[in-house]
Amino acid sequence: MAESSAVAAAAAAGGTAAPTMLEELLEITAQSLVRTEVAEHYEVIRELGRGKYGHVMLVTHRQRGTPMALKLLPKASTKLHTFLYEYCVALSLATHPAIIGMFGIAIESSQYYGFLYEPALHKDLISIIKPRDGIPEPAAKQCAKQLVSALEFIHSRGLVYRDIKPENVLLFDPECRRIKLTDFGLTRPKGTKLKLVAGVIPYTAPELSNTADAQGVPIDSSLDAWAFGVLLFCLLTGYFPWEQSLPDDPFFEDFMQWQETGLEEDLPRHWKRLTAEAALMLRSLLALDPAKRCPVSGVLRYVDCPWRLEDGNSQETAVKP
Repeated sequence: MAESSAVAAAAAAGGTAAPTMLEELLEITAQSLVRTEVAEHYEVIRELGRGKYGHVMLVTHRQRGTPMALKLLPKASTKLHTFLYEYCVALSLATHPAIIGMFGIAIESSQYYGFLYEPALHKDLISIIKPRDGIPEPAAKQCAKQLVSALEFIHSRGLVYRDIKPENVLLFDPECRRIKLTDFGLTRPKGTKLKLVAGVIPYTAPELSNTADAQGVPIDSSLDAWAFGVLLFCLLTGYFPWEQSLPDDPFFEDFMQWQETGLEEDLPRHWKRLTAEAALMLRSLLALDPAKRCPVSGVLRYVDCPWRLEDGNSQETAVKP
């Protein structure tokens, strides 16, 4: 099929070729979009998740009995190009073992656009993060290694993921031995100019938080490194490191001071549960200057080191994820 060839080409394309290949895949997919009502071919079992822009249902194919996850986006609030773009990006990246697998089926019903992918029956990472505790350190390291691999793969394709958060990491077992990244609606080619259009959240890198240029900031993989650092902090502590990456946030202000001095006595209180190695790892990922931020692969240098102190359970309350 022409679509399969385009997927293979888009997956292999890197750098400046990626946007062109994705646009070609979009055109092909738009022409081959299956128009059907969900109930005609699929039996809905239950809802797997719901977000701001759509919801995901567990379905089975009525003839084959195959379980699938069906993401549905309301046509009333979703542009066709927006839907096709997310689907095609996901399709072009689905060959990686730590990225959600796709069935290559995109549909249009009377009310929805939708596409089918492999179901994750153990929910997502947010479902196992315990407040004031996080997740077990071995599981955090399992997550870290797989996410490094997935993000490096995305970056090698000339793309920036831009949506690292626990809700987008799907679990295929409770110990995180097999996880997969999902939801590529915000993924953009490297160099795309972006400006902050919504409120600052913990994962927002400071160069976007303080966007003054009306033309926006050209994005690169350092945005993902920042959000990855925030995610790892949540896994190890059960907290966000701050509410907003802005100087008027007291937690972020403390962090900025520590970033400037690097002194142990300036380490924010709610970071004291971390080992020196883990603090150094996160300090590198969360460098305030994106040019000095280490790539996501820098985490691999620390996976054989302890990340969490055993006596760190009585730290001050921080910001819950």
